[in-house]
Amino acid sequence: MASGVETGRITTSIPARMDRLPWAKWHWIIVLGLGTVWILDGIEVTIVGSLSDALKPEGTGLGLSSSDIGLAGAVYVAGACLGALFFGQLTDRFGRKKLFMLTLGVYLVGTVLTAFSMNPLWYFVCRAITGAGIGGEYAAINSAIDELIPAKYRGRIDIAINGSFWVGAGVGALLTIPLTDKTVIDPEIGWRAAFALGAVLALGVLLVRRNVPESPRWLFIHGREEEAERIVSEIEHTVESESGKKLSTVSDTLTIRQRKTIPLTTIAKTVFTLYPKRTVLCLALFIGQAFLYNAFFFTYGDSLSTFLDVKQTGYYIAAFAASNFVGALLLGSLFDTVGRVKMIAGTYILSGVLLAVAGFMLGDLTALTLTIFGMVIFFFASAGASAAYLTASEVFPMETRALCIAFFYAVGTAVGGISGPLYFGKLIEDASAAKDITGIAPGYFIGAALMVAGGIIAIFLGVHAEGETLENIAKPLTAEDDDGAGGSGHEEPSHQPA
Repeated sequence: MASGVETGRITTSIPARMDRLPWAKWHWIIVLGLGTVWILDGIEVTIVGSLSDALKPEGTGLGLSSSDIGLAGAVYVAGACLGALFFGQLTDRFGRKKLFMLTLGVYLVGTVLTAFSMNPLWYFVCRAITGAGIGGEYAAINSAIDELIPAKYRGRIDIAINGSFWVGAGVGALLTIPLTDKTVIDPEIGWRAAFALGAVLALGVLLVRRNVPESPRWLFIHGREEEAERIVSEIEHTVESESGKKLSTVSDTLTIRQRKTIPLTTIAKTVFTLYPKRTVLCLALFIGQAFLYNAFFFTYGDSLSTFLDVKQTGYYIAAFAASNFVGALLLGSLFDTVGRVKMIAGTYILSGVLLAVAGFMLGDLTALTLTIFGMVIFFFASAGASAAYLTASEVFPMETRALCIAFFYAVGTAVGGISGPLYFGKLIEDASAAKDITGIAPGYFIGAALMVAGGIIAIFLGVHAEGETLENIAKPLTAEDDDGAGGSGHEEPSHQPA
């Protein structure tokens, strides 16, 4: 059968039934099974940054030079970008569950092989594999979470889960303190054990994830409505048993023209032709948060050690990470109550202004005051940055969701993880030579300007998606219009759900 050919038409109430569910223990299984990938990413990024000195010696490490360390970071980022794009389109084509099991498996293999690295080339290849798994996870997981979590809770859960990256960052920072201490553990064993710990956590997640079902929304669009009905009925029975309450009936339905696959050309047209304003919005949000984090976090460790005479940065990074997670956790519910547009614009603009203020005050800050400044800035910025992922995952049609997440993640990660470090690395080098911390201030100002710009764009182009079912925010490409013509109906509003 040709790609994209209609296989049938159904009228379903599944979206309304999923969104009217009260919060129950079943939803925590989804959060634990799918959300912990960000903890893994946080551990990976922090451990690699903290282990750079342990990887340099010939005997106990891999004989890596400083440029090799930088190359390894770029390889990881490139792998994540390519993995997101590759696995993202497979997620939309073959289903959420197949891919979120596969991508976690890729990460698991990559990080285990990293622990057994015997030379630089092996290490680089393993970093690329690990990055590809993490990038693929972002696309598969965000799409699955949004399609399984009720509309009332979608914002806060998505933001808290994305913010859990910083739980991993904090844990990674603290773990590297004993693992890089020669008096505690053999240096060669220490850095290998650090990578192995990520694999142990991933294996536990894999076991929990087996209990997470396929997205019923994906199933009924792809001609598997009977399986979708069975899964939703089982979820409803479980939630009723756990809550002790009888679920209300629903009347809202959706008529779908089923397809086995959706052509990539249709997906591209959707993103850039039908929803150009939302595309601009997502690009602005992802690029802004990528530069913000690199402007501060990429220079943070060097600022502490090079300019402020801090010998052990792990505790400072852990405090910074804690503030990021607490911000996402405490502010997340406001994205569902106060609203997406106000909260995204507010967190972006406020954190951008505060970063600019920090840039002007750099010469007067101590290690403690710089860390406090960073904790305040990123208390707000973390929730905003997480909302960028939330926005990309909910404002485009279901058939394109995973690939859209992958595209914006890849662009933001490439800008922030490749061009950003190159620029900020040069700033650090020049500032170190001049022994003047204010030399990194231009990086702060650029990150601040991009965040403020992202917040302003959100004011004009943001979508009020709070409490709305995904199908109201962006009608599925396969959905029929109310008149049954099934033709247009995908016009893009600037402020209200489609």
